[in-house]
Amino acid sequence: MFLLVRFQAFCDPLLSLIAPGLFSYFSSAQIRKGRFCLLSFKGITDVEFPNSYPPRGGCRYFLFSRWIVLLIGSILGSGADAAIPIGNNPLPNMLEQVMPAVVNISTKTRIRYEENPLLRDPFFRHFFDIPSMPREREQQSLGSGVIVDADKGYIITNYHVIGKADQITVTLFDRRNFDASVVGSDPDTDIALIRIKAPGLIALSKGNSDSLRVGDLVVAIGNPFGLGQTVTSGIVSALGRSSLGIEGYEDFIQTDASINPGNSGGALVDTAGYLIGINTAIIGPSGGNIGIGFAIPINMATQIMDQIIQFGNIHRGQVGVQVQDLTPDLARSFDISIDKGAIIADVVHGSPAAKAGLSRGDVVTAVNGNPVDSAAKLRNVIGLARVGDTVTLNVLREGDERLVRVRIERRRTNPSQPY
Repeated sequence: MFLLVRFQAFCDPLLSLIAPGLFSYFSSAQIRKGRFCLLSFKGITDVEFPNSYPPRGGCRYFLFSRWIVLLIGSILGSGADAAIPIGNNPLPNMLEQVMPAVVNISTKTRIRYEENPLLRDPFFRHFFDIPSMPREREQQSLGSGVIVDADKGYIITNYHVIGKADQITVTLFDRRNFDASVVGSDPDTDIALIRIKAPGLIALSKGNSDSLRVGDLVVAIGNPFGLGQTVTSGIVSALGRSSLGIEGYEDFIQTDASINPGNSGGALVDTAGYLIGINTAIIGPSGGNIGIGFAIPINMATQIMDQIIQFGNIHRGQVGVQVQDLTPDLARSFDISIDKGAIIADVVHGSPAAKAGLSRGDVVTAVNGNPVDSAAKLRNVIGLARVGDTVTLNVLREGDERLVRVRIERRRTNPSQPY
């Protein structure tokens, strides 16, 4: 584990700088006459020095672990071949495969000025000598997108990136530019799908955002501030963020990977290069990144994308209930042993929920076998389910758990109404 390295006298000035820092790791009690106690990767090793230490000629003998030897070699070695190995970093190879699937999106929107009707009267303008003013202006914005189907040219992005745009231009990784058309969008989840006709596209494989855990390493790719494709890294800081008031349906992945204006619609990938989220928003007092960014889970985005491809828009579903979070206080009031779930506060008469037998006070703990820990979670599942599908609810009523099957009907009210 240790190598004996001999440094000549000309190294003494350098060693005089390095040695104190190394010796500071060991207490004076560990340095004894004739013996030196070193810490290795496998424990503490005692090393016997020769009786003639230090040898004549001013040489010094030190025993270092391998990484110390490489550090000294990088300083004393001649030429560029002496380098510090940084280990097998998988990110560069992964990014070479992933980055061509992330695109830059620029939009142009014509905004018409609202003006007083009197200003449209030529006599009025002439009498008051009011100069002619342009009645509209052009607004440009920048964002990002991810190619999800290379054959059909589908690109997923945020609705707020392309919403109301009159012209959408997509710039690929190889700097080719193409005009894009809108396939469909969903403002409630801030998801949009656009399409380009271009050869040689590379799509990004989708991962499973439901398998993410707090602490997983992630990489954000996008076009911040129009600078061009940029990569930042971080971890998953939290999962299931909701009630932020950013979108109608929220189940965000929170990350500290730097996300800035222009990153919207870009990719959040894991270290294997799978798409696990669509970057969408940040929290920052000045509009810049402070380490709190949010991405839409790819599983949610895929549900929206599939409906857009099939129908051209979203058919939002409902079952006809009003729910609220099950808090510890409510759990004690209802004498319930659990403290997470969605408690039904009201059931709409004649709704699918009423027909299925749900009633006030029921606690929903799971949907289709997936745990429900909040009202927002239940709302997302119901709101994103396809109209006509049947969901199975795990319901706790008076201490007894039962399964209730409910059919999803098309929503006829706004998202603030029962769902």
